[in-house]
Amino acid sequence: MKNYISFFSIFFIGIQLTIAQQFNSPSEFLGYELGSQFSRHADVVNYFNHVAESSPMVEYHTYGKTNERRPLTYAIISSEENMANLEQIRSNHLKNAGIGNGSEESDIAIVWLSYNVHGNEASSTEASMKTLYNLITEKQDWLKNTVVIIDPCINPDGRDRYANWYNQVKAEPYNTSQEAAEHHEPWPGGRPNHYLFDLNRDWAWATQIETRERLKVYNKWLPHVHVDFHEQGINEPYYFAPAAEPFHEIITPFQREFQTRIGKNHARYFDSEGWLYFTGERFDLLYPSYGDTYPTYLGAIGMTYEQAGHGRAGLGIETDEGYILTLKDRVEHHFTTGISTVEVASKNAEELNREFQSYFSDDNFEYKSYALKGNADKISSLTKLLDKHEIKYSFAKSDRVSGYNYKNNGSGNLNTDANTLIVSTNQAKGKMVKVLFEPKTKLADSLTYDITAWSLPYAYGLDAVASNRLIQAENEAPVKDIQNSANSEGAGYITKWNSMQDATFLTELIKAGIKVRFSEVPFQSNGQKFEPGSLIITKSDNLDYENFDKKVIEIANEEERQLLVAETSFAGSGPDFGSSDIKIINDQKIGLLRGNEVSSLNFGEVWYFFEQDLNYPVTPLGTDYFNRVDLAEFDVLIMPSGWYSEWLDEETEEKITSWVKSGGKLIAIGNAVGSFTDKDGFGLKKNEETKKDSTATRANLIPYARRERESIKNLITGSIIKTNVDNTHPMAFGYDDNYFSLKLSSDSYSLLRDGYNIAYINTPEVVSGFAGSEAVKKLDNSLVFGEVPMGRGTVIYMVDNPLFRAFWQNGKLFFVNAVFFANNTVAGL
Repeated sequence: MKNYISFFSIFFIGIQLTIAQQFNSPSEFLGYELGSQFSRHADVVNYFNHVAESSPMVEYHTYGKTNERRPLTYAIISSEENMANLEQIRSNHLKNAGIGNGSEESDIAIVWLSYNVHGNEASSTEASMKTLYNLITEKQDWLKNTVVIIDPCINPDGRDRYANWYNQVKAEPYNTSQEAAEHHEPWPGGRPNHYLFDLNRDWAWATQIETRERLKVYNKWLPHVHVDFHEQGINEPYYFAPAAEPFHEIITPFQREFQTRIGKNHARYFDSEGWLYFTGERFDLLYPSYGDTYPTYLGAIGMTYEQAGHGRAGLGIETDEGYILTLKDRVEHHFTTGISTVEVASKNAEELNREFQSYFSDDNFEYKSYALKGNADKISSLTKLLDKHEIKYSFAKSDRVSGYNYKNNGSGNLNTDANTLIVSTNQAKGKMVKVLFEPKTKLADSLTYDITAWSLPYAYGLDAVASNRLIQAENEAPVKDIQNSANSEGAGYITKWNSMQDATFLTELIKAGIKVRFSEVPFQSNGQKFEPGSLIITKSDNLDYENFDKKVIEIANEEERQLLVAETSFAGSGPDFGSSDIKIINDQKIGLLRGNEVSSLNFGEVWYFFEQDLNYPVTPLGTDYFNRVDLAEFDVLIMPSGWYSEWLDEETEEKITSWVKSGGKLIAIGNAVGSFTDKDGFGLKKNEETKKDSTATRANLIPYARRERESIKNLITGSIIKTNVDNTHPMAFGYDDNYFSLKLSSDSYSLLRDGYNIAYINTPEVVSGFAGSEAVKKLDNSLVFGEVPMGRGTVIYMVDNPLFRAFWQNGKLFFVNAVFFANNTVAGL
């Protein structure tokens, strides 16, 4: 018997050696020891291709391209037998979850490992190569009942931005001093993608090309286990599951327990090596757009692993505790947790499949259906998001739905029709529906890592009711029947102004050189009523435009905008087209600040908005050379959220003030608003805090252990607050008299005395999410959006960011109005 075992062992080792000889290890292929350099993304792609071409246990695919044309890729790894039946395994797995036709049992575990979502957390991509090599040379037994999917780099543009910079500036040998240049990335850093978005916050909103393309593949597999590999500060050793509270209420006891089981397996390996780690302290499972929560809400064991390092660590750095943290260390730690994850999944494949099926079959929901009604363009935008997540929906019949009314923040009704969208929890992805649509998220703990409110009816500006009954709805989506025809005998064309689709129609007209007007007041034409903001395209403004009517109709049909032919400029009621209330829209030249003082995330949001949402040119302007910029070339200057106190010196302030007085439009967002507090002519003051004269406030007697808890009273962590809107102001055209704003901070500014309070809060009404009691008190009579005229120009304050992560769709038209409509009295400077 011993001889048989010995022979079998030698035979098995021989097979392993034969397989290993068919392709190189990462170090052999790259030409340097793994962890001694940062690999370029192209080299990583080449290595994965090399292995896939040499091994029948690996398939390697491209699922898209980044904005900078780098490939987005994933590898599938399993036993040769499984690889030959891969499509059947995938199909059975989805059927086991109730997705697809029929039902099948499955006993194969699906594990998805995602690396380098943050570009400057670069050790994980290096670890992905070692993990791939190790799985097919040493861990083949685990692959008999496990399919492993590896995305070696979710964010290639950010990774190469970091790796290329580091490779250019590092010392030889690398310098471990924290003060060395190689440990101080320049703005904007490598963390975000091309448009400076944090891809780890984009899973649910799918605004970025990387996310949209990845979801197509993710939804084809829906893994049992998903790991998102990250890095954190240099002095924090390693974090792995279990996660911290709060857990969303739909997360099952099994999901909680199994991530603890995986964490204990990691701990076994880390303890044997003497590596430090921590668990359960910081990273919660609530906000649905993370790489751990989104998979969790689709039945997976979703986890974040955080290695010390981040963009500061480079190839090696001395920590505050006096030891040297190297890239080789970081790679080894991430490799270990990745392999450990596969091990636990393989050993529990049957249980994972059983519990996965149970997760998707549970339909115990308080609300069975969500009915949404409103602007057809907004409904269409929401359905496009649902399509990305493969969430089913339908359209209602005439009905009266009772339940939780979002607009009333309480019980109410909604009369439905064929244009009313119905999204039900009675589907395989019902739990994801609940998470995305629920009016109020249940918080077991107020200390969270991100925003606490995101409900899609508020984000899209739709009337909605959450009903505890299943609404029968089988209608197909209403078919748009846009039929525009030219009329060269008429005075021009009119169209409504309610949505971002209307805004892109406007910008296409402007870019085509067609002059457009908008109305500041209601009017009638051809017996039809039009609200303020309606676009008017007149023949008289475009007399020299060849084929004017043909071009307007062409653009309107491409943008699916319905035009009314105005037979005459004489209005049925309200102003005629030549009235001063019908204003020309300028072809705005827009400058956008970027640089060290600017939030890279908010800069990216604005940049992305103009290039991808609005399709309108914007000119980034560096804060480092701003004083040499000729502002006379620009009509609008946008200051994204940032920290401008030192940058906005007397000379810079005078330059901006003089430009505004001459007719410029300054738009300040978020933290940038505070830069103008108490400055002459800017009309902005902070709300004063009420101070109580007590021993507790004069001397802080709050116990040390309670201070973090006490501090949250003064915080707002992304909550939805109802605001009042002056919709007679051009910046609010297209809105009702209420707007649900996503408030991201407790900053509070007094209502303007010498300007226009466009959106504001009288008595705060928090409709969803956490807001500390003291922070809410500060919001009494506070500004949300406002305008202060200055000379011939104007200053616009946007205390709340209407472009946050590109997903708060209902805020975007405010921003467009600010650019094109507000203070539109001067045709350029």
